[in-house]
Amino acid sequence: MFTSVLALSLCMSRNMASAIGDVSFEEKAGMLKHLLFDYVFTRASCQYEGAQYTRRADSEKLEDIFKKYASVEKNGEQFMTPDDFVRRFLGLHQDVNYNPQTVKLLGSILDTSKDGLISFLEFQAFEAVLCRPDALYITAFQLFDTNGSGTISFDEFEEIIKHTTLHEQIPFNFGSEFLRLHFGGDKKREISYNEFTQLLHDFHEEHAIQAFQTYDKHKKGFISAMDFSNIMVSVKSHLLSEDVRRNLVAAAGGTAGHQVSFPYFMAFNTLLNNMELVKKVYLNFTKNNTGLEVTKEEFLYAAQQMSQITPLEVDVLFQLAGFLHADTGRITYDDLEVIAPHRPTKFLSRPLAEVKAVQSPAERGIGIQILESVYRFVLGSIAGAAGATVVYPIDLVKTRMQNQRTGSYIGELMYRNSLDCAKKVIRHEGFTGLYRGLIPQLVGVCPEKAIKLTMNDLVRDKVTNAKGEIPLWGEILAGACAGASQVMFTNPLEIVKIRLQVAGEIATVGHKVRALSVIRDLGITGLYKGARACFLRDIPFSAIYFPVYAHTKLTFADADGHNGAGSLLLSACIAGVPAAYLVTPADVIKTRLQVAAREGQTTYNGVLDACRKIWREEGGAAFWKGGPARVFRSAPQFGFTLLTYEVLQRMFYVDFGGRRPAGSQTKVPVHSGEIRSMNPDHIGGYRLANATFSGMETKFGLFLPKFRTTIKNKQ
Repeated sequence: MFTSVLALSLCMSRNMASAIGDVSFEEKAGMLKHLLFDYVFTRASCQYEGAQYTRRADSEKLEDIFKKYASVEKNGEQFMTPDDFVRRFLGLHQDVNYNPQTVKLLGSILDTSKDGLISFLEFQAFEAVLCRPDALYITAFQLFDTNGSGTISFDEFEEIIKHTTLHEQIPFNFGSEFLRLHFGGDKKREISYNEFTQLLHDFHEEHAIQAFQTYDKHKKGFISAMDFSNIMVSVKSHLLSEDVRRNLVAAAGGTAGHQVSFPYFMAFNTLLNNMELVKKVYLNFTKNNTGLEVTKEEFLYAAQQMSQITPLEVDVLFQLAGFLHADTGRITYDDLEVIAPHRPTKFLSRPLAEVKAVQSPAERGIGIQILESVYRFVLGSIAGAAGATVVYPIDLVKTRMQNQRTGSYIGELMYRNSLDCAKKVIRHEGFTGLYRGLIPQLVGVCPEKAIKLTMNDLVRDKVTNAKGEIPLWGEILAGACAGASQVMFTNPLEIVKIRLQVAGEIATVGHKVRALSVIRDLGITGLYKGARACFLRDIPFSAIYFPVYAHTKLTFADADGHNGAGSLLLSACIAGVPAAYLVTPADVIKTRLQVAAREGQTTYNGVLDACRKIWREEGGAAFWKGGPARVFRSAPQFGFTLLTYEVLQRMFYVDFGGRRPAGSQTKVPVHSGEIRSMNPDHIGGYRLANATFSGMETKFGLFLPKFRTTIKNKQ
């Protein structure tokens, strides 16, 4: 920690000099104390992908990496050159025709002493900068602060802007009133870091206005669609998605004449600048339901509650969405993503396989819907098997607890509680005893869970309206249908599984109970014994479970309406608690009906008979036997099942033109050609270095020419 603080102090001391000026020793000490506290606090709270790094370990590892790439030795100390840092360490600008001036400028961001070399202390200090919330602005500031004074002069600002490809395409007027107001009439005033951030934020708006004035030769306040496209591609390229870029001329002005007025031009630019705010307005209005279709009037109402988005900007948004997608007069979150794809700073997975079965929802016929159901069925089978395997021991304990009768019978093992049951199973039957009946369970659970998940999705699709909304009664109906549909698979599976699970309670010599012998003994009709109780359990379970899961997912979705693996698992587990516990009485009755009664035990002749006898002989509490074990089994089982099901849909995504699970849109990195080629030596905050340099381009449009041959050379 001390090494890092010392590094930052030394590297910033020169920058602080002009800012501190002639102040007292006490004031200087106070400023240094504040600086060190801010640094320590920043590093203490800096996390990357959930892992907190140990400063000492990081420092030692960083030093080893630094020495690996440092090519210059001076007075016994090693240094990196800008080329070492940018091209060898970060892996940027690998082309043989790379622009050395760009490499030098990027390297100067770390070179706070401005001697052309990067020391380890400077290298380490920059890592601290990367973990600050305003890292992009700090990095840009250090790029413009070419003499290391801690302030930006007019000459420094002009020098960097003149190196950008933007200035080469549309020259900026450095004699403008905009810069005179920032740097003074004589342009001798130097601006601080905070003032620079505002200048950088407003600069592209000023450049765009200058470009409009240049193309508006007759000063009528209109430019052509082609001129509009040229300005946007040159000045605002960092804000344009590929879809928007391709449709600029078609969407220009929003009228058949394709003349773009200045107000429309400004609204278009402001909208692109505020697309993240637009997404938040949408998600706030739809309560994170990314599939909900929103009308222009609804969006305008929501926007006025949260922001100052103007009606013209809303008009531009819906016109643009109409050009890029089906012009329905409504927008969804996917439309917003097309206009402004999410720009993550972390590395997020893309699908392993992605197939487009239809080009548009209009092609979604009966055949495609059948294929979609088969697709869901296959994924549901895999997910069901995964969930059942994880929690099977809990299920076995639950079954034995529910089958335990009042009193003691010869050959019966009595359990004080679920933990005691698990211990005795392991003691008398071995660890594998916890997995008695797993094979038939897996054979049956695949179609059972598959038909359940498929039916729920199918019915939800049918009751979802044109706007993407599904009423609560529709969610309950979909869940109930899913529960009812699974009984044809559930009942035979359950009765075989239960008889295998309780077989270990009876001491048998030379006889082992197997699934095939149970099936032969029961016959076809016997496999459906207790089916009414199974219906009584599965229909309300699913009617409760799926709606609760859907709404809990929305609650735990992130700011973009996306659910990660953690929120999916947590949502599914939470939904399983009330659903599993509230249907425990039906599960107890089903278990008693399906277990083969031993000598001396009460037998039951149907659901009502079982209810009467259990109440009379054991009391009302008996209906809740195994309730906690059922919750501990069902909640995680469905948690892992739904998690697997949705993750598989993301990994192997097939677009059938229908509804996609809410919160499952896949985020992928943009401008990732260089980011994906990350040096494996990157650790800690340095994992963000490539993304930060790329972020200066995507956020501020500071594109520096990557090659020696620039636009000017070509002309």
